[in-house]
Amino acid sequence: MTKKRVAIIGAGPSGLAQLRAFQSAAKNGEDIPDIVCFEKQGEWGGLWNYTWRTGLDENGEPVHCSMYRYLWSNGPKEGLEFADYSFEEHFGKQIASYPPRAVLMDYIEGRVKKANVRDWIRFNTAVRWVEYDDTTQKFTVTVHDHDKDSTYKQEFDHVICASGHFSTPNVPFYEGFDTFNGRVLHAHDFRDAREFTDKDILILGASYSAEDIGSQCWKYGCKSVTSSYRTAPMGFKWPENWEEKPALVRVDGNTAYFSDGSTKNVDAIILCTGYKHYFNFLPDDLRLRTANRLAAADLYKGVVYVHNPRMFYLGMQDQWFTFNMFDAQAWWVRDAIMGKIEIPTDKQVLLADVAEREAREEESDDVKYAIKYQGDYVKELIEETDYPTFDVDGACQAFYEWKGHKADNIMTFRNNSYKSVITGTMAPVHHTPWKDALDDTLEVYLQN
Repeated sequence: MTKKRVAIIGAGPSGLAQLRAFQSAAKNGEDIPDIVCFEKQGEWGGLWNYTWRTGLDENGEPVHCSMYRYLWSNGPKEGLEFADYSFEEHFGKQIASYPPRAVLMDYIEGRVKKANVRDWIRFNTAVRWVEYDDTTQKFTVTVHDHDKDSTYKQEFDHVICASGHFSTPNVPFYEGFDTFNGRVLHAHDFRDAREFTDKDILILGASYSAEDIGSQCWKYGCKSVTSSYRTAPMGFKWPENWEEKPALVRVDGNTAYFSDGSTKNVDAIILCTGYKHYFNFLPDDLRLRTANRLAAADLYKGVVYVHNPRMFYLGMQDQWFTFNMFDAQAWWVRDAIMGKIEIPTDKQVLLADVAEREAREEESDDVKYAIKYQGDYVKELIEETDYPTFDVDGACQAFYEWKGHKADNIMTFRNNSYKSVITGTMAPVHHTPWKDALDDTLEVYLQN
């Protein structure tokens, strides 16, 4: 019998989780499919593969990275720790609970280096188009190899889309943007808070990127932060030079006008206005259309595309859990492809699963409910595979405490510590409080 062939699109945290899942099965002596992972960047890591570039990369592809210098985890690492590869295993010691970007990238890389999955990845290879033939039940994937500057096609039995959904910015327009006497940029193109030292900045948005980019600019010496919300303020206890305003109405010169009649002169406007699920390499019959929510539309078990169950999506949900949820999904998808989990053939059953998840998500808008909802989802998938079980409820508890610490003081929450749900070890307090840690390199962070 001919081996199945599986295409994975993207070698970020979700795609790497899928490679690790198949490698785990192979290590256990199982006969796995032929795996090919297409990655348009020259290195793995997805969003965590930091670049100074914005707009287009060196190959003319849209830049995937939305990371910036000095980014630190905005949630405790104890909620995202790999069940099969602890922070202690990687670093040889327990580290503080809120690592910066370079430290987390090193951790992500450590597991896949250990698993030795790099040969499955075709780097600098952008997926141009995917088609499905009902007669042959095969996908044809068209890609461009930038190293050879050539385009080719290959057939696969399954396609797993792991390209993420935090790289195509949602960019609104407000009257006066085109004549604003300063810089307007989306969070996707934000790279260095030092650019805004001594500047008055306006942040549009009231979610995590607004909170964090504003905090970074405050930390590195901007003159003031004004954050504008459409529905509700973030409501934290901000520093004296940070104020929240209702919706922006227009801009005239350097003056921003808000819906309450107030104004503010600003030097730069940063749009923290979210991202789009964007798959320009997929035709309508394979393309996921969903809002950024915990119960992504049209995905049975959160991963199987109901309109073609031979197609899978990883990491398409709004996220409390991240790396370990991607693992739970990847292990489940692996077992479905390898025939160890049966996907119902009745489309109505698949749709009913989606509807039930959506209805359950909508039962409450309480944050604790949402965290538990996603924790229960992770547990559900783990129970159906051999992914190492871990204390998901303990991870939820860390998230609950994190939310409380942020409410207490948004500028000091990263100074708190939590216990690893994998090793049971308490994280140490970091050697430097977050607001004073201006050098976040791996070497400085790991100093005792």
